[in-house]
Amino acid sequence: MKLHAPMPSLDGAQLLNNQEMTREMLIGKPTFFHFWSVSCDLCKYGLDTISYLADKYSNDLNVIAVHMPRNEQDMIVRNVKAVRDYYKMTQPIIVDNDFFLTDQFRNQYVPAYYVFDNNGLLRHYQAGRGSLRILERRIQRVVEEYRAKK
Repeated sequence: MKLHAPMPSLDGAQLLNNQEMTREMLIGKPTFFHFWSVSCDLCKYGLDTISYLADKYSNDLNVIAVHMPRNEQDMIVRNVKAVRDYYKMTQPIIVDNDFFLTDQFRNQYVPAYYVFDNNGLLRHYQAGRGSLRILERRIQRVVEEYRAKK
């Protein structure tokens, strides 16, 4: 995805608890997607920071976890639930076993982070071992812009 591209459609994406989520439900507030996988140690390393950000900006930021499997073992939902419970992840989790969102985002990596502003436009993309401090600054920027418009 290129910067300032619109948030892709989420139609058909299923949350871990079988609820649906649409793009329209998220527009109006900044949104942060993080792609991760249970078999990715680097992803797990960042989950505590992601949970911290979700709590810190809970009133002003949608935080969505997208589990992107890297192998067949990753497709076992109970493994995803075990990692969710271990890391106390409270944000909605989309299990993308059919690669629906992976394809919509044209995502190739885990971890990968996408920050959209309240208009649903991509403002920051980061993948791999990048600094989580840079990510937090980008999130803070879109949240501050959002708060200034409220």
